Amino acid sequence: RRAMAVLRVRHCRALLYCRRAPPRCPACGGDLRGAGLAAAPVRLDCPFRHGHRQHRAFLVRPTRGTFLDGYDGHCDLHVGISSSQGVVYNYDQEGVHRDGRGWEQCISIPLVQPDMWELLQHWDSLLEEFSLEQAWLPHRYEEQQHNCFTFALAFINRVRQGRGGPALSKAEFTERFLLARSRDAARYLRLQQQLAHSDVYVVPLAEHEQEQ
Repeated sequence: RRAMAVLRVRHCRALLYCRRAPPRCPACGGDLRGAGLAAAPVRLDCPFRHGHRQHRAFLVRPTRGTFLDGYDGHCDLHVGISSSQGVVYNYDQEGVHRDGRGWEQCISIPLVQPDMWELLQHWDSLLEEFSLEQAWLPHRYEEQQHNCFTFALAFINRVRQGRGGPALSKAEFTERFLLARSRDAARYLRLQQQLAHSDVYVVPLAEHEQEQ
């Protein structure tokens, strides 16, 4: 399922979120068609990416279903690492999987910069070798302490340390790389849910925001 477009219109003292801009502002009744550039609709970017087209990335998706089809914010999430070809390596109670499909709607965090030539060349072999280690055998899996996040973060830290960088804890990685994207995704999902029940969702602006 693809996300329906969400538009944002700024007018009077509110932000209006909608699928299609209304002719009149539901907050003040003013004519939006003659309101000028300041009230022009802006399309919001969907925060979800096709994981198999995101190369060398840390990916997050619901364990079951997709973000845009029934995810309530409380279901378990699953994470993986993509190869240069978009194959997603991920770990669960059955061991390491190499998925060529099923990650079509993800939060994606790129892991390699374009100038990291050596890493770009060796990413796939490093990932494959890492996935074959004894630590990722099925019987080693433990839901809380040795899971898909453990696998992904351990690989990231292996790469970081190979380049002379420090390892990251789960809390550090989440704070630095995941939190902002997760918040954007949650905000987008709330808008999608609101617009499933109404044509326009009105968010009043705080006084200091009204002046901007």
